[in-house]
Amino acid sequence: MAYYFGASMATDAFVTAFRIPNLLRDLFAEGALSSAFVPVFKDKLVRNDTEAAFSLARTVLTLVLVFVGLVVLLGMVASPAIIFVSAHGFTEEPVKFGLTVDMTRLMFVYLLLVSLSAVIMGMLNSFGRFGIPALSPALFNTGVIVTVLALHSVLPIPIYAMAIGVLVGGVGQVVVQLPLLWRIGFRFRPQFSLLDEGVKRVLRLFTPMVIGLSAGRVNILVSTLLASLLVEGSISYLNYSFRLMHFPLGVFAVALGTVALPRASEDASTGDMHRMTRTFIQAINLNFLVIMPSAAFLAFWGTDIVRLIFQYGHFSALDTENTARALLHYTYGLVGLAAVRVVVPFYYSLGDSRLPTRISILSVVINIALYYPLVWGMKLGFAGLAAATSLAGLVNFALLVYYLPSKGLLFRRREVLLDAVRIGVAATLSVYISRLWPFSVGAHLPEVWGRAADIAVGMAVGGILFVFFCLLLRVRELKLLRDRFLARFRR
Repeated sequence: MAYYFGASMATDAFVTAFRIPNLLRDLFAEGALSSAFVPVFKDKLVRNDTEAAFSLARTVLTLVLVFVGLVVLLGMVASPAIIFVSAHGFTEEPVKFGLTVDMTRLMFVYLLLVSLSAVIMGMLNSFGRFGIPALSPALFNTGVIVTVLALHSVLPIPIYAMAIGVLVGGVGQVVVQLPLLWRIGFRFRPQFSLLDEGVKRVLRLFTPMVIGLSAGRVNILVSTLLASLLVEGSISYLNYSFRLMHFPLGVFAVALGTVALPRASEDASTGDMHRMTRTFIQAINLNFLVIMPSAAFLAFWGTDIVRLIFQYGHFSALDTENTARALLHYTYGLVGLAAVRVVVPFYYSLGDSRLPTRISILSVVINIALYYPLVWGMKLGFAGLAAATSLAGLVNFALLVYYLPSKGLLFRRREVLLDAVRIGVAATLSVYISRLWPFSVGAHLPEVWGRAADIAVGMAVGGILFVFFCLLLRVRELKLLRDRFLARFRR
């Protein structure tokens, strides 16, 4: 997208159009629905009632087809009003506004596809199948990339290739999981069982989650609205920087949260709080161990990374500078945003979706309250929107950890804080020293290879120093990873 379209009116329009179905995805797919469905589905499997679990899945899939299908139709009809409210700054440019509306209508169908994919992923994860479901988002990205390469030069408005690619990728996300779903013995047929106790449990969990996630989506819509009023390209700068910030978030935090949910649900079903506590401590500290150095690296090497990945074709040096500014203010919130992905499944596994919802709403209020002082008071502009998101994410995480022991988990909050501080100090020192590395190995290489070589050396130096400082500060999870690696190597 950066190569073909840069940070322009077209990319602002696409990002805004995709944001609407993408935000609803968290409500109807990978957020509330998946988190409400998996604990109930897993509980039935733990009780060796596979047919009841499959019956629940058939009902949930039927409800998704009916109700999410209706939401998609309503969204397509209401797209002009949605864009008028969520990106009001576009109304001053009729071409930009019309383009955004058209792409919003087209991409609303993706919401239904990703909702089906999320339920299937939850089923497969509950059976201990993680590989293919984890690969399905890669099929989405591949679909977008291939479609852009194939259609960019033949469409009268090239940016439509991105929107069509979203639909192609959504189909790929579903289809790649179907063979494995067949192998675990599931067969779909339409089924309505709204009086089933399992369905009622899913709905009881789902409703407050939707309310909590809706608060967060409102926050993102407000952010989009404000960005539409700022300098052209602001939405694109925030999007490109968010993609970079989301890379470690999606690779590590989402993976840990995905694995932790069925494991924590199993511990909750058996009432083993000691094991559940161990699962939580390991998950949160492993999250710190990979996210904190990632955040530090994005902060100190941000401009170099943006230049290496994006600065080609229509993406200019000014676009690099502005994207790196936004990225810097996302990095310190990465720790909180990633940790929330790991902590919340433990609440859901214990049947409590109300407290995370209330905390989420509070963090949204804090986020919105910070917009004015950061964007206009401190004159950070679009980077202030990223800073507000980061600070609110840290508050969200802190409150979730503070209240979690009251749900029965047997850990001390100070222990989690000290582990985070040790890993944070190790990450910051190691990456800061790597930034001071005086030698440029890429000086005599072609430009792109030179950029990549310098970043790779910085990453290697930082990684070695991070391990050293973690050993020096006695970070337990590093020993855990080493022991598991050695055990697997011996096998």
